[in-house]
Amino acid sequence: MAGNEWINGYLEAILDVGVTVPEEQRSSHPSPRERGGGGGGGGGGGLPTHFNPTRYFVEEVVTGVDETDLHRTWIKVVATRNARERSSRLENMCWRIWHLARRKKQIELEEFQNMAKRRLEREQGRRDATEDMVEDLSEGERGDILGELTQTETPKKKFQRNFSDLQVWSDDNKGKKLYIVLISLHGLVRGDNMELGRDSDTGGQVKYVVELARALAMMPGVYRVDLFTRQVSAPDVDWSYGEPTEMLTSGSYDLEGHDVGESCGAYIIRIPFGPRDKYLRKELLWPYIQEFVDGALAHILNMSRVLGELKGGGQPVWPYVIHGHYADAGDSAALLSGALNVPMVLTGHSLGRNKLEQLLKQGRQSKEDINATYKIMRRIEAEELSLDAAELVVTSTRQEIDEQWGLYDGFDVKLEKVLRARMRRGVSCHGRYMPRMAVIPPGMDFSSVIVQEDTPETESELAAIIGADGASPRAIPPIWTEVMRFFTNPHKPMILALSRPDPKKNITTLLKAFGACRPLRELANLTLIMGNRDDIEEMSGGNANVLTTVLKLIDKYDLYGQVAYPKHHKQSDVPEIYRLAGKTKGVFINPALVEPFGLTLIEAAAHGLPMVATKNGGPVDICRALNNGLLVDPHDQQAIADALLKLVSEKNLWHDCRRNGWRNIHLYSWPEHCRTYLTRVAACRMRHPQWQTDTPLDDANADESLGDSLKDVQDISLRLSVDGDKSVEPDIGDDDPDIQDQVKRVLNKIRKSGPEASPEAVETKKQSESGGGAALTRYPLLRRRRRLFVIALDCYDEKGGPEKKMLHVIQDIFRAIRSDSQMSRISGFALSTAMPLSETLDVLKMGRIPPTDFDALICGSGSEVYYPGTTQCTDAEGKLCPDPDYSSHIDYRWSSDGVKRTILKLMNAGDSNESGGPIGVIEEDSKSSNVHCARKVNELRQKLRMRGIRCHLMYSRNSTRLQVIPLLASRCQALRYLFVRWGLNVANMYVILGETGDTDHEELISGLHKTVIMKGIVEKGSEALLRTAGSYPKDDIIPSESPLIVHVNYGQKSEDILSALKGVSRYSSGM
Repeated sequence: MAGNEWINGYLEAILDVGVTVPEEQRSSHPSPRERGGGGGGGGGGGLPTHFNPTRYFVEEVVTGVDETDLHRTWIKVVATRNARERSSRLENMCWRIWHLARRKKQIELEEFQNMAKRRLEREQGRRDATEDMVEDLSEGERGDILGELTQTETPKKKFQRNFSDLQVWSDDNKGKKLYIVLISLHGLVRGDNMELGRDSDTGGQVKYVVELARALAMMPGVYRVDLFTRQVSAPDVDWSYGEPTEMLTSGSYDLEGHDVGESCGAYIIRIPFGPRDKYLRKELLWPYIQEFVDGALAHILNMSRVLGELKGGGQPVWPYVIHGHYADAGDSAALLSGALNVPMVLTGHSLGRNKLEQLLKQGRQSKEDINATYKIMRRIEAEELSLDAAELVVTSTRQEIDEQWGLYDGFDVKLEKVLRARMRRGVSCHGRYMPRMAVIPPGMDFSSVIVQEDTPETESELAAIIGADGASPRAIPPIWTEVMRFFTNPHKPMILALSRPDPKKNITTLLKAFGACRPLRELANLTLIMGNRDDIEEMSGGNANVLTTVLKLIDKYDLYGQVAYPKHHKQSDVPEIYRLAGKTKGVFINPALVEPFGLTLIEAAAHGLPMVATKNGGPVDICRALNNGLLVDPHDQQAIADALLKLVSEKNLWHDCRRNGWRNIHLYSWPEHCRTYLTRVAACRMRHPQWQTDTPLDDANADESLGDSLKDVQDISLRLSVDGDKSVEPDIGDDDPDIQDQVKRVLNKIRKSGPEASPEAVETKKQSESGGGAALTRYPLLRRRRRLFVIALDCYDEKGGPEKKMLHVIQDIFRAIRSDSQMSRISGFALSTAMPLSETLDVLKMGRIPPTDFDALICGSGSEVYYPGTTQCTDAEGKLCPDPDYSSHIDYRWSSDGVKRTILKLMNAGDSNESGGPIGVIEEDSKSSNVHCARKVNELRQKLRMRGIRCHLMYSRNSTRLQVIPLLASRCQALRYLFVRWGLNVANMYVILGETGDTDHEELISGLHKTVIMKGIVEKGSEALLRTAGSYPKDDIIPSESPLIVHVNYGQKSEDILSALKGVSRYSSGM
């Protein structure tokens, strides 16, 4: 325990440096180039500040001193204080730091208690799920499952179990024409001259996804790969990031010289979302995720149609898989996967729960401060949603599965084994599901690596290379000269460490091990490549502390002439640094406290360097695969020195490790990575939309673009109606004679290509105008609409019954649209509600509104879709029935009986609510329930996830119901389904909402559709029950300002409503 004099020394130092940051530092806002220094993909997030000595001293006291010492010091200062101002300041500072230390302990205790509670809940959830499912198994099968849970596996057995039943991807698949979608939203993404390290968002992840796209496009059977990212046209970034498309690899000809089409290959597709003229760090992108999803969906549908015409025999070529990278892209991929009903794959890269845990342990910030800075709770929820939707989760190491993904509600290793065992036996899992985790190490491009002959180099050869003993040096890379200038004797083997100067990288322990071991110092030199720096005082606190300590240790052990620590290096210099270490028969070391993967270890092995690495994390898997080095405890200084000395001194061992690394390095090549990746994806449950696209008039619709996402999905001013009339956006007039001639030519083409369409169109139009009629159309009018007005007002009384003012607004909207002849001719209506169909029809009947006035009824919070007046949704008795295609679409992983049984067991098992009281007995609202909807339950999302249940939960109808519907269903996703199924672009939809509503109200505001918020229509909604305290705020879902959102007042005339609708269309077209 530290003494009081030591504490007083630190406190005096704090007084000397001052307790405030200089004003010029406080007011400055670093540019993107000044923020951060690279690193992995998506792990950073904050804006590093300049080095603050006060913070350094305070952290030293808080982390290194017991609070009793601090209290004793404070007592001493109080007892001996005098009238001097300095003594009074010291007393106050002692008091503040003491409270800071106590607060740190309190935070650590709270986090420990929360983790213990989560473990208990997880264990209970696992037991409940297992008990429910074991009832279906025989005694022998139950024993098999229990045995599998307790059985320990060797790495060899685990490998055999994972791959014994998988067919490895091979050249036999070259006949397939797969379309793969990758998503990586944040950072600056381009194919060449990547600005890695420009900021904390442009790091290893950017390099990884670009190289993955290129490598996948070269695999047999893969026709096209699209890498989606954000389009940035900001003045402070290069113009290339504003280009809508960038070709990564051209695939116009295959290896045999055959023409495979211009659309083949890998491409970067940049989708505009969020402010067009601003580059945003990833924490600020969350409110615009829905915009990206709508824009990406438009591009995918266009591309699927184009590929279908080229290679699919006229049928759309749907994406084989949608792969999200990091939490933001995972959230987007989950929505796209649900809209298209295709498999989703997730790679986390860096996880929110793990980052939150680390930040809380540091004790510098409260959970609220962390959330405000990093939007960490929104990120964690996005990761949970991604787990809900993912078929496969790709990780770099086993440690990532056990210690990082294991922190999430949506994944449990033991329960996943139980569910997998049941699926192998063909036994129902009652709607429970856990994504499959697959360890697939990142690939590397070894094309620039030259493997040299493993022959001993003579001393004279090395002397000629480095110019020793007066020899004239050869032309060598400049970085070699920069490194060798530090050494008194550059002939010695080089121990190389390459990492950021981060405390977690443990560079100081390596330096202590080197300095304290005299035989190692005499035998080798040490090179520390610690990023780039100009002035240590301008660096972030943690990095500056490490560098300062390194310089002190060099002086302490008198290591001048034996340690190199260059200030600058370029990305292109890294291979040359590895090559120099190999020339000197050196060793590479990664002494990090924990290393999630260890890409530098693979890079070093490719250049012939044996390795010494931490035994915590990914290096364990790498060392086992390459067999080219030793693992050490990063906290054991002596073990580090012994391992380095062993490899440097024993030449036979050094050569064996070098050869093993070269022999096995192919396991980490991009072709091997992609082969394993495609093998794993092929084992997923493949699915895609099953409906037929050859309905009448679809050929005519196919001539019209679904929305050009490569430019701006809303930059569409000219619209054509199939019934032969020209229609222009109501806010735009165009009398250009050239355009008029073009319109006439297109209309003539449509008339000639589809003469049989006119009678049906005329008949349908007559029925819609009359508002009734016995005749039914075969398909809904949505396929010919150019606009859809979606009324989603959640007006309910205290008991959850619909209010009459909802009917008044519907009638006002009808009058507003029908008052404009051009708009009414191309527009349709949809009603979106939490009510079941029976109540919805009763409400419409009360207002004398024929159901056929609506092209679609979205009922049960998006669990059912109806098309009034169509044979598709009318049974033999003339009653409405749900769209069967939508029902099968959302039925994936849904078991209504399993969900109801789980909820009943949870709610009636004596659980308590947040206030500590009993919840009471649950009952089902049988009138409102359907096969895709259960009602009246409390907050269950976390507990359901822990039990493997994947679904959407939302409070509705003035907080009187809790809808539990399939994961793929929601009112927002139902609109995207209409886009996918009938070709009506979401960007051409207008959603009319109240200021508040059901808990899915927020989802309906964001996106590329136009939103009209009617003030005063909904007095009370259900949003107060949406999130618990400590969760993410509403601002992380909805943009604070958007040209796509307009407000009107309840009670305004229809003319004012029409004006607002035209206004939002006009404003959005200028985005």
